[in-house]
Amino acid sequence: MKIILQSFLFILLSMSAYAQIDNQNKSTSIPAVESKKDSSNNTVFPSTNNTSDSFNGLSIPKTTSELNIPKKDFSMFGETFGNPGELYKDQVNKNLEDTKLTPEEVEQRNGSKTDQYFGDFKSKAKYVNVVYRDHGVVDGDLIQVRVNDDIIKASVFLTGGFRGFKLDLQQGFNKIDFVALNQGESGPNTAEFQVVDDKGNLVSSNRWNLATGAKATIIVVKE
Repeated sequence: MKIILQSFLFILLSMSAYAQIDNQNKSTSIPAVESKKDSSNNTVFPSTNNTSDSFNGLSIPKTTSELNIPKKDFSMFGETFGNPGELYKDQVNKNLEDTKLTPEEVEQRNGSKTDQYFGDFKSKAKYVNVVYRDHGVVDGDLIQVRVNDDIIKASVFLTGGFRGFKLDLQQGFNKIDFVALNQGESGPNTAEFQVVDDKGNLVSSNRWNLATGAKATIIVVKE
């Protein structure tokens, strides 16, 4: 019995020694454990804020499509107006200032709206001849003639030649009014008059440029 037990222990020891030698001759590979990728790893990406690129060793500045350029409305006149009507008005006023007329030129063009007084003249004549004509283009000017506020000629068409009437002078003031009834086709009402005494002496002579409704006045004082 003792011999059998010893034989069994010997076998066990022999097997254990063989296993140790076999383990020394064999290597065991340990699989690598793949670590989980973290999105926050220190991964380096190219910077998007570079101001230039390289081409064949040369530095090329980058361009950007977003330029902060202030916008300005286009204007032919160099100004911006809220209302197009103001633009037109401003331009017209400027043109008028450049061609501004004197008061005399305005009156010559449009006719005087103010009554004109050509003075008073003394005479010993019994009568005078009062004549008148259109001193401009004959364009249909009409006048009315009054003496001491009485209508002597209701409507007279002014021609290029002198026409008129004989006026017997009263003692004292003889007021003669020439009233412009219209301004003809081209305006204003333009006329020339003469007052000649009974001896052929010129008492008075003058011209007018009147707007419609205005009048020219002369007074002959009989001594």
